[in-house]
Amino acid sequence: MARSKEFEVNEVLDKAMKIFWEQGYEKTSMSDLVEHMGIHRRSIYDTFDDKHSLFLQAMDRYNGKVNNTLLAEIKASRTAVEALHKIFEVMTSEAEDTPSGCLIVNSAVELGQRDTDVDSRSLESFNVAERMFEQIIEWGQRDGEFSSDHNAKEMAEYLHNISVGIRAMARTSTDKEKLKRIVNVSMKLLEP
Repeated sequence: MARSKEFEVNEVLDKAMKIFWEQGYEKTSMSDLVEHMGIHRRSIYDTFDDKHSLFLQAMDRYNGKVNNTLLAEIKASRTAVEALHKIFEVMTSEAEDTPSGCLIVNSAVELGQRDTDVDSRSLESFNVAERMFEQIIEWGQRDGEFSSDHNAKEMAEYLHNISVGIRAMARTSTDKEKLKRIVNVSMKLLEP
């Protein structure tokens, strides 16, 4: 008779996500995963197949959580300006129990050129973010909050590039005030 799982999959996946986010894929060993996830090596293989599959599932879990957070912030916003500020605030703030930066950006930088699975997940995440920015810019242009001098798609690509840079800089000891200044300059480019 097969043993039943003595853990909740999403809970241990969150723990794996956090250690990958903090250390990166290559620096995270199976021993690190066993220790941080609190389950046996065999359980990791039985549930997630291998380290690479676990990493991809952790990326997917991270992406889902971030997208849900950003969508909630957008829906709670009364204006496009407020929505953009909230998005950038999420990107520049640090929760006490989470590593700095962004798992997707970190993974793209570490593995994107040599791991097609990581590359495709990163690009999909980036495309979703650009579409989100584009929709907010179009909203702001319709309501007169943002200039219509620039193409919404091109400005979305620009803002996404800024957001990737901000999330990469968040991995360093960069002063948070500097990140806020970068966001404010970017927001000024949208003004009518």
